[in-house]
Amino acid sequence: MRLLLVEDDRMIGEALRAALRPEGFAVDWVRDLAAARAALGTERFDLVLLDLGLPPGGPGTASDPSADGLSLLGELRQRSDTTPVIVLTARDGPGDRVRGLDTGADDYLVKPFEFDELTARIRAVLRRHGGRAQPVLRHGAIVLDPATRQVQVAGEPVLLSAREFAVLEALMQRPGALLSRAQLEDKLYGWGEEIESNAVSVYVHQLRRKLGAERIGTVRGVGYFLTPVDAA
Repeated sequence: MRLLLVEDDRMIGEALRAALRPEGFAVDWVRDLAAARAALGTERFDLVLLDLGLPPGGPGTASDPSADGLSLLGELRQRSDTTPVIVLTARDGPGDRVRGLDTGADDYLVKPFEFDELTARIRAVLRRHGGRAQPVLRHGAIVLDPATRQVQVAGEPVLLSAREFAVLEALMQRPGALLSRAQLEDKLYGWGEEIESNAVSVYVHQLRRKLGAERIGTVRGVGYFLTPVDAA
């Protein structure tokens, strides 16, 4: 999962990025409105974590004292951008929550918060956005639990690395769909992280070894997909 973290506080931003990466999230972090607009205008993200009290960071907003994270959220929804957004803010009045949710936030979390609650809310929002009622992903004999980060095949536990888990989760969220190497890389790496040329193929190879080679199909030069091997 690729997240955009929009947070101007360096300590909070560094702490969240460091904590989210081991949970399998690729985290891109920006610290002002201009950088957030640029990122959202050029990249695709699975979810945005949005602070409200943000500096402008560039031309065009300095003259507007009302410009903040809420105005950015409104811009997203006005152009029909449905990217899920969780507001993370110290603004905790009932009116603040109402404005945030009515502007288009999918959830609203007041600082300070427990990290476990944040990750649970991220999973819940992604689940709703993907149209899934069940928190656990299933495909044939494979069962993947995003909350516990556990995987089973035919009832037997399978130990995966964080990036193996991320690749499998991406494939299981779109069972049968063909995902390109670039699409899978987007789920694995944030800005500034070095991407090895064969990283995805290595993780797929390791998954085949652990899950069964027949469970992940390949269209050479295009991408990978989960096969219906257990359908019968």
